[in-house]
Amino acid sequence: MQYSVGVEYALHCLVYLIPNGSKIGIKELAFFQGIPETYLSKIFTKLTKAGIISSVPGVKGGFKLARNPDDISFWDVVEAVEGKKPIFQCQNIKDKGYLYRGRDCSDCTESTSSCSINLVMLQAEETMQNYLRSKKLSWLEEELDRVLPAQTRKDTRAFFAKADSVNESE
Repeated sequence: MQYSVGVEYALHCLVYLIPNGSKIGIKELAFFQGIPETYLSKIFTKLTKAGIISSVPGVKGGFKLARNPDDISFWDVVEAVEGKKPIFQCQNIKDKGYLYRGRDCSDCTESTSSCSINLVMLQAEETMQNYLRSKKLSWLEEELDRVLPAQTRKDTRAFFAKADSVNESE
């Protein structure tokens, strides 16, 4: 299992939108992250469709959080970027085994028992989803304040504040 790097970029960019209800343009976010605008634009389209961010049109526009950071979980972001498809997709291969091949189940009154492998995989996925649901964007903001040097956080906020003031003066 592997999530795309888009999930990581999304989470990083979303945390920049937290201070004071910031609105930031794709151009500034892409430049700051060192990625193409078109790539980030695709990610932001997904985040917008999921109701995580909203666009602010116009010269002074950009993107802003559509919900409170306490209401945006890591799982919300993963689901928005990666889609709702389950990680494990049971192919019901047990029914293709020797004992079941060619069996006519057209008159079966009961479906065959659930696959134990599928049940374990679904439970594991649910545990991971619940953990990611417990981690909110507000937690990430606090965690970055804790683990990053204060000057780094200050410089990051200054970069985006400057970008916002440049947009406003245009």
